[in-house]
Amino acid sequence: MILVQLVMKNVLRNRRRSLLTLISITFSMMLLSLMITVWRSFYVDTLGTTSALRLVTRARGPSYFMLALPSYYEKKIRSLPGVVSVARCNLFAGLYRNERSENAFAQLGTDPKAFLEVHPDYRIASDQAASWESDPAGAIVDRGLAEKYGWKLGDRLTLIGSIVPVKLELTIRGIFDPPIPTQAVIFNWQYVEHSDHSISGRNNLFLILTGSSQSMRRIASEVDTMFHNSSEPTRTETEKAFELEFVEMLGNVKAFIAAMCTAALFTTTLVCANTMGMSIRERTRELAVLRTLGFNRQRIIRLCLAEGTALSSAGAFVAALSSYLARAVTAHSPEWRLYSAVLKVTPLSLLLLFATGLLIGFVSSVIPSWLATRMPVASALRHTG
Repeated sequence: MILVQLVMKNVLRNRRRSLLTLISITFSMMLLSLMITVWRSFYVDTLGTTSALRLVTRARGPSYFMLALPSYYEKKIRSLPGVVSVARCNLFAGLYRNERSENAFAQLGTDPKAFLEVHPDYRIASDQAASWESDPAGAIVDRGLAEKYGWKLGDRLTLIGSIVPVKLELTIRGIFDPPIPTQAVIFNWQYVEHSDHSISGRNNLFLILTGSSQSMRRIASEVDTMFHNSSEPTRTETEKAFELEFVEMLGNVKAFIAAMCTAALFTTTLVCANTMGMSIRERTRELAVLRTLGFNRQRIIRLCLAEGTALSSAGAFVAALSSYLARAVTAHSPEWRLYSAVLKVTPLSLLLLFATGLLIGFVSSVIPSWLATRMPVASALRHTG
């Protein structure tokens, strides 16, 4: 107990320096926590249990955002063993209200019945689903998006196409709850095809629901082999891999995250090492007195290491608590709900953050403490700092 009190007294000896160091460590650790959650969300986490059974078929090459695949591919894909359902989907780049970024959201045209079959994890009332299927101009919206704009069942929604020159007058027939917020409006693609016959029979994507995860690789291979020699070959991949392609459009995200983590670790270690170096150097004479009282070098080094790890782990704890509170606050905001769902603060990430804080404290304290105890006692007693 006396040793713990001694460590805390040394940590709080220069309160201003300790506070500034704690703040620096906290902000660096919060950045590290953000990078860890981004990495895990992009490259580790799945999009849900049912998502692990879905495949996405698109045109091979960079043109899959255009209406590149013929609609009759859907029937051929359905005929493959192990395929439960197939939904054709099209991305609609429409303007809502104006071109401001806060009014941008995902817009997807599809076949309502097939889409709900492929997405059984999208919770929607049965009467709302039936109303959407029966209304050619109907649409369903993500609950988070509906709360953001104050949309209700029966409201009118106007989208002006920027790529496909079609003005859609949609009626909200349902509000759905996906496993992960999508911020999407989903409507019947036949509405667009009837408005512009030039795009009829063409699709961006085919979403495939398989019967088991063991059959996914086989089905993906069979789909691509089926259309390999056609004028419009396909590429079939998991839903997670398809989502990662959007991330890769931003550049080398992995290298960016690694660089940010390295910078955060280096900065935190440098700040903590500078503080511990000054603190231990100022107490060289005190450490020499402890040695004259019977404290050996190993025990003094452990005291200094405890001081450094206490300071850095406190910063990691504050950073973890701040990250958790920030996520809790954004989860109740319609504008930030999508990000809070993706950037989850898990117990494992918090444990990793705390372990990193302990490691930084150890590394930043070991050299100054070793140098201070290496000095002869007589010289250390004459040391003036």
